[in-house]
Amino acid sequence: MKFSEMGLEESVLQGLEAMNFEEATPVQEKTIPVILEGKDIIGCAQTGTGKTAAYILPVLNRMAKEEKTDDHINAIIMAPTRELAQQIDMQFEGFSYFVSVSTLAIYGGGDGATWDQQKQGLEMGADVIIATPGRLITHLDMYDIDLSHVRYFILDEADRMLDMGFSDDIMKIVKKLPENRQTIMFSATMPPKIQQLAKTILKNPEEVKIAVSKPNEAITQAAYICTEIQKMGLIKELFGKPVNSKSIIFSSSKQKVKELAYTLKRMKFNVAAMHSDLEQAEREKVMLDFKNNKITVLVATDIVARGIDIEDIGMVLNYDVPHDPEDYIHRIGRTARANAEGLAITFVSEKEQGKFYRIEQFLEKEIYKIPLPTDLGEAPAYNPRAFTRTRHKSNNNNRYPKNRKRKFFKPKPQNE
Repeated sequence: MKFSEMGLEESVLQGLEAMNFEEATPVQEKTIPVILEGKDIIGCAQTGTGKTAAYILPVLNRMAKEEKTDDHINAIIMAPTRELAQQIDMQFEGFSYFVSVSTLAIYGGGDGATWDQQKQGLEMGADVIIATPGRLITHLDMYDIDLSHVRYFILDEADRMLDMGFSDDIMKIVKKLPENRQTIMFSATMPPKIQQLAKTILKNPEEVKIAVSKPNEAITQAAYICTEIQKMGLIKELFGKPVNSKSIIFSSSKQKVKELAYTLKRMKFNVAAMHSDLEQAEREKVMLDFKNNKITVLVATDIVARGIDIEDIGMVLNYDVPHDPEDYIHRIGRTARANAEGLAITFVSEKEQGKFYRIEQFLEKEIYKIPLPTDLGEAPAYNPRAFTRTRHKSNNNNRYPKNRKRKFFKPKPQNE
């Protein structure tokens, strides 16, 4: 369906035309009409499906059509990370070029001037606030911010926010919002905690599900079965010749990210590391340089696995196996964007075989195993079922001894 067939305002269509948007994606086609009707909605769609525009466009259209309350906050969009908040802010600015709407991104990591700018925007009433939960809560605790005129409350990547420990913060924000509002929630997965949150804050929501957690068919997936020591040799083998496109190397460890970036730098690659230890200005510079081809290899933690839309990434390399299948989907989803093809390679050590096997089960397919280069030595056998059984037995016998009470701890929010 074309956007011109959706009954959008002329000013919104002008913005779409300027950004070369013509055809709606499936999630946009199913979601936009529902939001235009003013209904609450819960959408299950992974990154890369166009879900950001799926909620920006109808909300922007309603704000362009209806009379806004001046000097008051009209919409709040919640995002789990500063990178995603920045991206949403940029997309909103692009779509609203011909609409009189002001936006303000609220996230941590800036200096005193950034804080003052955020405070001023909240107090004066920017039309649309795009915020990470922790930073918005900090402002709400310190100042008398009026949220009583909010008409639209949107949660993007709600599952990620709950995983990061922001459930209480979200509910604290919800209590400051008016009852008469439209609530929109998007999540890549639908675990029980998301369903419970939806029941709590949404009213008779419509449900939209689009291609839940399945990778793009244009991504060629492969793996090396190796030892932990052989991984660095594989890096040198893969990057020992010129790389024709941008690449992202993911690792779950900040220390490993730093080591890999150092190794590739010594190999004369234009490489940079991205992790939570960097200051906000440093992170923004790294992402800008990566987009502008000043950096060809980005080594990163999962901080960039979601919400970063760069079209010309040719390869994603998982230096270690992600903790769960959804993280794997989001990592490899950085490649093969905008109808391009991409390659995703995963290094699988002996201890990681069980996790990788669960990913294969989730995908309902066996991922091709590339033979290990002979100069790196013999590869371990891939026998994940035996490893899974051994670990399962160990867990049953040792994890929670009899007559010992289990303790549960509430996760602390991660740094934004």
